[in-house]
Amino acid sequence: MRINKKIIASLLLTVMCCATAMAQIVTTPYSKMGYGLLSDNVSSIQRSMGGVGYAMKGGRIVNVMNPASYADVDSLTFLWDVGIDLTNLWSKENDNKGYSFGGGLDYLTGHFKIAKGMGAAFGLVPYSSVGYSYGGIIDGGEESRSGSGGLNQLFVGVGYSPIKNLSVGVNVSYLFGSTSHTTLITSSSTSYFTRNMKVRDWNTQIGLQYSLPLSQGRDLLTVGATFQPKKSFHGHAWGTAYDTQDTDVDTVGYTSMKGNYEQAMGIGVGLSYNWNRRLTVEADYSFQKWSDAKYLPIGGFEPQTMQFDDRWKAAVGVQYTPNRRGSYVGAMSFRAGAFYNHDYLNYSGNNVRDYGASVGVGLPAPGGKTTVNLGLEWRHRETSPTQLITENYFNITLGVNFNELWFWKSRIR
Repeated sequence: MRINKKIIASLLLTVMCCATAMAQIVTTPYSKMGYGLLSDNVSSIQRSMGGVGYAMKGGRIVNVMNPASYADVDSLTFLWDVGIDLTNLWSKENDNKGYSFGGGLDYLTGHFKIAKGMGAAFGLVPYSSVGYSYGGIIDGGEESRSGSGGLNQLFVGVGYSPIKNLSVGVNVSYLFGSTSHTTLITSSSTSYFTRNMKVRDWNTQIGLQYSLPLSQGRDLLTVGATFQPKKSFHGHAWGTAYDTQDTDVDTVGYTSMKGNYEQAMGIGVGLSYNWNRRLTVEADYSFQKWSDAKYLPIGGFEPQTMQFDDRWKAAVGVQYTPNRRGSYVGAMSFRAGAFYNHDYLNYSGNNVRDYGASVGVGLPAPGGKTTVNLGLEWRHRETSPTQLITENYFNITLGVNFNELWFWKSRIR
C-alpha cells in the first residue's frame, strides 16, 4: 500500500488554516464570561442528530468526540470533512430586543487508515468562542462592552482495535488562541479597560468503544466512553487600562495562567443501536466538573457575580438511510435529534442553560462516496431561575464529507 500525494497537500492545508484559526462568529453577551461558549467538537452529521457521538462509529464519519472511533475506517479511502455554520439570533432582555447574524468556518478534519485495526485523524476544531457588542446609558455618560476571539485545537488522534469489537483511542491537541473583552466609558473623559487572555498549551482526551453484534451480525449495539483530565492552562492573562486624563496605558494584573486558570475534568458516555446499516439511534450524556476549576479574576474588572457550575448535557439522535445501494432518494440519510445543556456559567446565582432540536439530510454526490450534509437547528438559551437574557437561534449547518480513493495497492506488472 502506498499513500497518494494528496494526503500531504491536505495536511499542509490544515496547517495553513491555523493562520486564520476558526472564522466562526458568536454574537451573545453570555460569551463574555469565563472562556466563552464551549464547543462539543461535533461534525455537521452529529449536529443534525442533537450532538451525539460517543458511541458513533463508521467508516464515513470523522468522529472527533471519541478517538476510539478512528479504528473503524475503510482501508482504501481518505475522509476529509469541512463544515460551516450560519446563525440568526433573536434576543430579549426586559423590553429590549436584539437581532444579529453571523457564521463562518466551523471545523476541518481528516481521517485515514494506518494499518490493520488502526486509523488516524487530524484537524482543526474550536474549543471556545467569544463575540458580543452592546452598550447603554450610565450616570453621567455612556458605557459600551465588546468581546472577540476564542480558543482552537489543532489535533492528531489515533484509534486502535486490539481485539475484535473493542477499540481504544487518544486525541492529542495543541490548544491556542486569545480572547479580548473591552469596557469603554465615555463621560467628562474617555476611559477603557481591556482584559486579555492568550493560551498556548497541550490537551489530551482518551476514549473507548465496545460493540456487541446482534441478530447474526445484522444489528449492532455499541457503548462508548471518553475521559478528559483536569489540567492547568498555560499562557498569560492581563488587563490594560487607559484614561484620556492620563497619557499612559497601564498594564493591570499580568499573570501566568499556570495554577490560576484550569480546565475541568470531563467524561462522556453513549449508547447506540444500529439496525442493518440503515437505522442508527444514539443517546449520550456528558459531565464536566467546572465547579472545581480555578479561574482568577483580572485586576478587579471581571464580573464579580460570575462563577463556574458543573456542566452536563444529555442528547438523543437518530439517522435513517433507506437503501445505500438503491435509488438516489434511498441513498439519502435523514437525521433528527434533541439536546439539553446545563452550562458551566453562573451569573448572579443564575445558571445558563440551553436546549434545542435539529434535523438534517445527507445528500450523496453522484458517482462517488462524497456526501453533502445539510442541517437545520433551533436553540434556546436563558438563565434560571431568573431570566436575564433569553436568546433563540436558528442555525444552518453545511458540511462536505469528501470520501476519496487515496490509498491503493500497486499492481505488479
